Amino acid sequence: MQAAGAFAPFRFANRRKALVVTYHRFSTRRAFGRTEADDFAQQLDYLTRRYKVIKLSALADLMSRGSTLPPGLAAITIDDGYADAYEIAFPILKQKRVPASLFAVTGFIDRTCWLWPDKVRYATSSSRLQVAETEVNGQMLRFTFSDPNDRRAAAERINAALKPMPEDERNNAIARVARDFGAEAPDEPPAAFGPLTWNQLREMDAAGVEIGSHTVTHPILNRVTNPQLECELSDSRERLESELDRKVDLFCYPNGDSSPEIERKVAEAGYRAAVTTRASLNRAGENMLALARIPGDGDLGHLAQATSGFEEIKNRVLGTRGFRALYGH
Repeated sequence: MQAAGAFAPFRFANRRKALVVTYHRFSTRRAFGRTEADDFAQQLDYLTRRYKVIKLSALADLMSRGSTLPPGLAAITIDDGYADAYEIAFPILKQKRVPASLFAVTGFIDRTCWLWPDKVRYATSSSRLQVAETEVNGQMLRFTFSDPNDRRAAAERINAALKPMPEDERNNAIARVARDFGAEAPDEPPAAFGPLTWNQLREMDAAGVEIGSHTVTHPILNRVTNPQLECELSDSRERLESELDRKVDLFCYPNGDSSPEIERKVAEAGYRAAVTTRASLNRAGENMLALARIPGDGDLGHLAQATSGFEEIKNRVLGTRGFRALYGH
């Protein structure tokens, strides 16, 4: 359909809506949950030929005016702050002169915490057990491992069970999972799950990849106390502003989870725009603290379908849930 131009009418119909595309991880070869470098370059070429790609901050400026948007606006975002965003995505963005926004977890950059889903991925991938059992949120889960795909599937099943849990209970459950798998995580994330550095972050910020906040520890915000919520919002912003020597007012909700109360706290913490994992396009006058994004973590055909607005219509017709369950990272 993409090759035949089937999505062009949908792009035209949605030309006055703003597109925000999101990525997470990158690799030099095909790997589950990562965007391969050649695919990323191809997707950037596709987007720049059809859209005017601008920084998210510039898009927020235009959208906040509430008037009709210029046609064909798009922004690119990268979540979390993994090292591969600097090592793989950043050189491609520079080569093609495409601006972007990266949302950093400041405790992760400081190497004082992991992103919690990675601890489970580490436990399942590094365990030497062929059969393992563990209890998560009242469920007894049993796994048999015959290949890496089994271990990856186990991690995603466990992480899905962990998401609804309160923060403290989730942390305890992750530690129990690691013990049950015989693979307790080190204090700092190993290279496969590691962050970029502050020097790299500053270099990216100076070169057109503006940096926003993704909290201090990447908790699910509707599962934390109000004092922790306020610290996650304000401390991450202050840390970024100290390191970047500029104002930071863009925010990304971990896992995309928010609420009107959390949005109010985000505004009180000094942010003027925030992005979710809601898969849609954005109209002028949209709620600036709940901007929608389209996942770029896929092939070009899927990107063309999703960014045109066709996929949203298809999902409504089919009654599907969109990408949040898969990409709510």
